[in-house]
This record gives sequence, C-alpha cells and structure tokens, in this order.
Amino acid sequence: MADEIFGDPRLAAIHDPLDPDRTDLHTYLDLARQLRAQRVLDIGCGTGVFALLLADRGVEVVGVDPARASLDVARAKPGGERVRWIHGDATVLPPLRVDLVTMTANVAQAIVDPDAWRHTLARAHEALRPGGHLAFETRNPAARAWETWNRAASHRVTEIPDVGAVESWVDLVEVSPPLVTFRWNHVFATDGQHLTSDSTLRFRERREVEADLTAQGYRLQEVRDAPDRPGKEFVFLARRP
Repeated sequence: MADEIFGDPRLAAIHDPLDPDRTDLHTYLDLARQLRAQRVLDIGCGTGVFALLLADRGVEVVGVDPARASLDVARAKPGGERVRWIHGDATVLPPLRVDLVTMTANVAQAIVDPDAWRHTLARAHEALRPGGHLAFETRNPAARAWETWNRAASHRVTEIPDVGAVESWVDLVEVSPPLVTFRWNHVFATDGQHLTSDSTLRFRERREVEADLTAQGYRLQEVRDAPDRPGKEFVFLARRP
C-alpha cells in the first residue's frame, strides 16, 4: 500500500511543488550517462520526475509505483506518453531486459518488510540484462536524520499555483530502530482541510545492505557518498554478473 502522501490525489498533485529541488537526481542522471544506459527501470517512480528526465535524454524508461494517484500525475506531465507506467510494486513487473534499475530518494527505505525487500532485489535482478546495474540510496543510520524531523525544523507555507497556500510540517511519531515513523501534515488555506500521511522507513546498516545484495546474486561495484548530503547517505551501485 502507498502512503497517503503519494496515494491521495490531492496530496499527489502538490508533491512536486512542495519538493522542487531534485538535485539529488543528478547522481543518477550522471550514472545513466556513464553506463550508457538505453533502457532503465525506475522502481518507486512516484510522480515521474526522474523517469521523464531520462526520457528527455532519449532513454527508454519503465516506471513502476504502487501509488495510482502519483502515476496519474506522472502520466499527465509533458512527455508522459514516452514512459511506460506500471501500477504496482516490483513483483508485478512483466519480463524486462534493462541496462539500469534505480530506486531514488527514500524508495529503498520505504520497503520496510524484509521479505518484500528481498523480493524487490530479486525482481530487479531478473529485469537486468547480464552486466546491467542496480543503483539506489539509503540513509546512514549513524547520521540520525530523524532528529530533525519535527515541526520546528520543517514548518513552511508554500504558495502553489491553482491550489493556494499550503502549510506543511512533519512530526516524528516513533523511533524503534531500525524503523522510524513520521507524519506529514498539510493544511490547505482555501478550505482549511488538514490531511496527514504516516510513513515508515527502515534504516539499514551498510553491511546489511551489502549482504542482501550478495544473497540475491549481485556483485557490489561501489558505495558512494551522496553529493547533496555528504556523510548522511550511501549510494549503492551493484551489477548483475
């Protein structure tokens, strides 16, 4: 099931304006260029920002996501017809042969169930051609990112065209390592509606992720630092032999 922040149509429609800075995607765009990837599977594609950036560069892209509302936003964007959108998670994928599989932002951590995580890695492995690569990021637990997930640090009011002012903030709900749960709050000035969405992330240690990749048949190529959040995230690059 998708979190309300991605699955509720009203929230999905404001997701991009509330998160306009996607410099975090530069790492993946550069990687796709370096690997000369012509076919990419984007797991957890959301509103399609990364998939459409790839399509603009002539890459054949498949985007899969469990949030139908987010996919509706993605499809409606200019160029949306150039991407193959699939509603569901990695377990519903048809047979594919891609050069690169990606899970950007919090996608990998949002797969909190261990079995679901293993199945996702396995299906990504199946979708890759021999020699193809898997790239994703996960927050370094040692950085304790959740310590800043509170109203004081996150509160803002954003003016969104055709929507009006939206007040938003995040509340930390529970820290039970390796799981952290938080709640997004959005209040629409036009009608006062207050929508909330709870999300849980799994903070995996680097060695745990490396072991999971090995168990699913990958060869770890590299673990990079996220350039937009140095010291706070790991970016994994693994290859299907």
